[in-house]
Amino acid sequence: MKTLRRALRPYGKTAQAIWRWKRFSFNDAPPIFGNAKPKSGSHLLLQILNGFTQIMPYRYVDADPVRTITKDGRRRTADEILADLKSIPPGVIGWGYVDATPENVSFLTSNGRVNYFIYRDPRDMLVSHVFFATDMHEEHGMHTYYQSLPDFSERLKVAITGIEREGMKMVSVKQRYEGVFQWLATPGVLCLRFEDLINNREAALHSMLDEVEKTGYSIPTSREKALAILTEAIQPKKSHTFRSGKTGGWRQYFTEVHKSLFKEVAGDLLIRLGYEKNNDW
Repeated sequence: MKTLRRALRPYGKTAQAIWRWKRFSFNDAPPIFGNAKPKSGSHLLLQILNGFTQIMPYRYVDADPVRTITKDGRRRTADEILADLKSIPPGVIGWGYVDATPENVSFLTSNGRVNYFIYRDPRDMLVSHVFFATDMHEEHGMHTYYQSLPDFSERLKVAITGIEREGMKMVSVKQRYEGVFQWLATPGVLCLRFEDLINNREAALHSMLDEVEKTGYSIPTSREKALAILTEAIQPKKSHTFRSGKTGGWRQYFTEVHKSLFKEVAGDLLIRLGYEKNNDW
């Protein structure tokens, strides 16, 4: 216990209040990592993982996420990211925004671990991204540029096409989702659609609990009670990045011009992700 207490010190006083699950060993439950495509429901996933602490011997810690890219735009090295992943203490649910690199995949999908990855309809992701970068996060790399554009419509166009000029670079929506397909193709990762957690919640939560028990661990809470606790834990308005918490909101913002531009840039992206059957949307 002393070793665990020392390991938790960097994670703050909250983490050190870990002793309420006295009947269970934190080493029994499998390590969990919640991963996300930025602006795709990471805080929804976090609320569910926080609910896990009420049904299993885990502790959620309000620590910074493991990032591929720092807040100031620097791409971190593979060694830096892997060191962060390995430093997550036993019994603490980790989270972040990491790519499916060979190093990350090898560690996260090692035997007995549980991994979740959440992604979202690219159109809703783009709308969320523009609002976040323009109005909610002044330190975002696109904040100043977006503010210089006349309106939301022009910002959304840039978000779709990407931009590279005067030291500023943002990839297109199609390039953004290359990493999503890499996670979708990775065994040992349960990929979750944001839309399913909103519109088909019970089935999605069942799949998340099933993923834990696939490791051979028996969840010490009945499934019925666990589902009730996790459902109660989902409160989007408590997220500091909350804006709408809905699906399909892109329809309010995509004009025919945006639709045409998206199709030109992204090609069959929505079809491959299962969000559309064809490009006649």
